[in-house]
Amino acid sequence: MRSPRSRRCTSASASSAGPAERAVLRLALFDLDDTLFAHARAVREGIVAHTSALGAAYSADPLDVQRRWHLLEEEHYHRYLSGELDFEGQRRARATAFAAQAGVTLTPEEASSWFREYLDHYVAAWALHDDALPVLDRLDAAGIRIGVVTNGVLDVQLAKIEGLGLADRIEHVIASGDVGVAKPDALIFAIACDRFGVAPGDALYVGDRLGTDAIGAAAAGLRGVWLDRVGGPEHGRELPPEALALDVRRVGSLDALDAQLELRRA
Repeated sequence: MRSPRSRRCTSASASSAGPAERAVLRLALFDLDDTLFAHARAVREGIVAHTSALGAAYSADPLDVQRRWHLLEEEHYHRYLSGELDFEGQRRARATAFAAQAGVTLTPEEASSWFREYLDHYVAAWALHDDALPVLDRLDAAGIRIGVVTNGVLDVQLAKIEGLGLADRIEHVIASGDVGVAKPDALIFAIACDRFGVAPGDALYVGDRLGTDAIGAAAAGLRGVWLDRVGGPEHGRELPPEALALDVRRVGSLDALDAQLELRRA
């Protein structure tokens, strides 16, 4: 990760700032998967490539393959986040369940191997969203420090950051698997702000999940921004009262974040 700037804000200076100074953004925190990193796209491409390589037993419509794999990811990754499964266990559970849908029974060892082979295809499809690097560069040019807060295993998320070429743009990565608490718990956002020595009110958090990311961050005192790449009210995605009460903002792309930053500094 990059070295902190010489103008790093300490906890003391943040807490002693006057109202006008507190309105100045000092820190931009981002979710990683599906915010900066096009995770869902890599998952879709990875599982189709993997099942194609496995042969006839897994032959199915690619859209159906993607749908079923997505549902299993959501189910078992949340079992990991809740503490029901460990990280490797949720991987095995996903592989076992997907194979069973194709009439294939996997032992735990076979499930681990199956998932490792899938990961090769997933990693081959890694890419950033097109708007990720430009917004990070603009924030850096404005003197705003940058970090990542992610629900996942630290080593896994660091490998993504390194592989995607983000390591020199991100100062700190706070991962739930490392700190023992996951979004939307306010504690993980507090840990992130403390890591930077910045008051929550001087920090902004951007993520693609409304509840987990934007509402969770706003409830913890940060400025919560929901990255809604799918679309706004025309897609039936109105902001709920809880988000409105917390002044959560919605953007359709990271390029639109610039307007929110100007709004917040006004």
